Amino acid sequence: MLGFQRVVIADHERGLLLRDRRLHKVLGPGSYVLLDPLNRDSVQVFDLGNPVLDHPQAELWARTHPEVCEGQLRLVELGDEQVGLVYYDGRFVEILPPSTRRVYWLGPVEVRVDRVDIRDSYELPRKLASVLVRPRGEVVPRGVATHVLATQVAEQSVGLLIVEGELVKVLEPGLHAFWRFNRNIQVEHLDTRVQAMDVAGQEILSRDKVSLRLNLTALYRVADAVRARKDLRDPMDWLYRELQLALRQAVGSRTLDALLGNKDELDRSVFEQVGSKGREHGLEVTSVGVKDVILPGDMKEILNQVVAAEKAAQANIIKRREETAATRSLLNTAKLMDDNPTLKRLKELEVLEKVTEKVDRLTVFGGMEGVLNDTVRINV
Repeated sequence: MLGFQRVVIADHERGLLLRDRRLHKVLGPGSYVLLDPLNRDSVQVFDLGNPVLDHPQAELWARTHPEVCEGQLRLVELGDEQVGLVYYDGRFVEILPPSTRRVYWLGPVEVRVDRVDIRDSYELPRKLASVLVRPRGEVVPRGVATHVLATQVAEQSVGLLIVEGELVKVLEPGLHAFWRFNRNIQVEHLDTRVQAMDVAGQEILSRDKVSLRLNLTALYRVADAVRARKDLRDPMDWLYRELQLALRQAVGSRTLDALLGNKDELDRSVFEQVGSKGREHGLEVTSVGVKDVILPGDMKEILNQVVAAEKAAQANIIKRREETAATRSLLNTAKLMDDNPTLKRLKELEVLEKVTEKVDRLTVFGGMEGVLNDTVRINV
């Protein structure tokens, strides 16, 4: 019919009646017939499945037409130091940043906005952090990843909370969460367990100008995390460089023979130098050890020749010593036989026994007396 307009609003919908482009009325569920011969009216329909009134003029209407919006719309305003936690029917769904203004429908979905003051405290209570960071459902609430800095400090570790570049707190193991608003917040993790650090492939000249390549391993732990963070920009890099310098100094002040002859002294020298410096900066070095001392190819051949010559000389000395001992033993035996004819005769018979074992036939004269006296005769 000319000049009439029929509008139907479902149970899950609301309508905004605009007259001359100004908010005139909020239409609830039902059927409406509008007499509009001059085409002044228009109706915008919104689904209450989204409790937010998504319209550019929503905030203005809530402010300038409170009599029309009463019981239908609700304006939520947050201060510069406030954060809003939005719940739909008791379920957390969104984080509102500070200074946010939003209009919600008062409809089937119950909307609750909890305000959190972050003026003095930017750390979330652990219970609230667990709810925000670890939601029970599969859908992550809006704004959590953007507005909340969450970190899990592992056991045997500490977390260092740094706000605006200043270390303000040491975090114990567990879940921690912080608001990102209005502040630059960082969390650095330091493992307090004993760890190993390898310093590999160090090319160093010994005092006698021999080029060596060494591999070193050190065991350490962070004893004072606050001091280590305050004194050192990167504690691990600092420790690595100190081990390098201490190793070079220890090797450069010793000859090759000294290094190969007593590697424990080299380990002890590096440990004492690095350990004392580490304690000053909150690091505890528990042990240092040189794993490998690698020589150049020509130096290996020379050392092998030296070792072979030394072993040959030692073998020759041992051989001469044994020969001397054997000769001395023979001399003593001869003296005993010279003083004791019976012993001498027994020795003759022993020789006779050995001779008879090696011959096939033996002819003697004089009977048994010839066998005993004439077969073996020693004339002095």
